Amino acid sequence: MDGDGTLNLLLVEDDEVDVITVRRAFAAAKLPTQVTVARNGLEALELLRSGAFPPGRRLVLLDINMPKMTGIELLREVRADPALSALTVIVMTTSNDDRDRVEAFRLNVAGYIVKPVTYQAFEKAMAMISAYWRLMELP
Repeated sequence: MDGDGTLNLLLVEDDEVDVITVRRAFAAAKLPTQVTVARNGLEALELLRSGAFPPGRRLVLLDINMPKMTGIELLREVRADPALSALTVIVMTTSNDDRDRVEAFRLNVAGYIVKPVTYQAFEKAMAMISAYWRLMELP
């Protein structure tokens, strides 16, 4: 959340339906959110390094399976970059592979969510992320 109470969310997702669903679910959670979308890890890295993504209260919601640069590859780049290493990242992916989960947590993600199948479950997952951020805002 920025000075105006808005969470700056970088959604790294190549599936347009998931982008729409995340936007709707955050709106339903009633958390003021400015969503910036990157379609792959390379796009996300450029947004983060160029300063095009707002610097205050940032959260990255990251898919793993993407073209050009996967989510795990992006995580490695982010954690190796001193200017980005403290960035809060939550993985939200279709991958239920233990290797992806272990590697994501090794790279210090705040959470790992397997994408819900139904909209109602998706909405609950976004509400959980919203609750997490509200708790992070407590003095």
